[in-house]
Amino acid sequence: MPLPTIATPTFELTLPSNGKKIKYRPFLVKEEKVLILALEGGETTEITRSIKDVLKACILTRGVKVDQLPTFDIEYLFLNIRGKSVGETVNVVVTCPDDGTTQVPVTIGVDEIEVIKSDDHTTDIDVDGKYKLRMKYPSLEQFINNNFNFTDEEQDVFKLVASCVDLVYDDETVYDDFTEKEMIKFLEQFNSKQFQEIEMFFETMPKLSHVITVTNPNTGVENSVKLEGLSSFFG
Repeated sequence: MPLPTIATPTFELTLPSNGKKIKYRPFLVKEEKVLILALEGGETTEITRSIKDVLKACILTRGVKVDQLPTFDIEYLFLNIRGKSVGETVNVVVTCPDDGTTQVPVTIGVDEIEVIKSDDHTTDIDVDGKYKLRMKYPSLEQFINNNFNFTDEEQDVFKLVASCVDLVYDDETVYDDFTEKEMIKFLEQFNSKQFQEIEMFFETMPKLSHVITVTNPNTGVENSVKLEGLSSFFG
């Protein structure tokens, strides 16, 4: 007689980027092994790729393309899937800002961690009073390629920005048919102030974030610490 199939529970969450509800399941032992091996290897690229593979397996809603999801959606999804799989809390160690050395262990509930959206964030950037850029969020694959697979730091920045420009437009024309090389050349024309406007898009875009309060046991000082990004919670 064949062995029985174990039923896997399903859950639902709302994607921060578009408000779409999706169904998912916890990851299984075989998927957990992939994550553990990636963590033991310590390579950021492998860890990120293993996260992507787990998400593809665990997302049950059809039509969700993991490779095209914004990075903050990826982080939020993984954190919640992990919570339903191995525990509803994450344990982190934070360094107290008041002395910069004392480390304090903290336990955080997964449901307390949210994607925070800045009020001054916009996807439309005014370049020079005439032309505007409409930006799109970096996907997980873009995040990997532009942060871990290149050696030219300056070129990395231009590649990341170029991959996130959806279109250029003015009052009469929309420019949306261009190559990465053409966009990089276009961006190289910007002055420092104009490029800072683009940098602001990345600095203010939605982030997985949580603020905790810890008391330094050595000084008695109460500290407020902001944790941002998946790496702050995943260890």
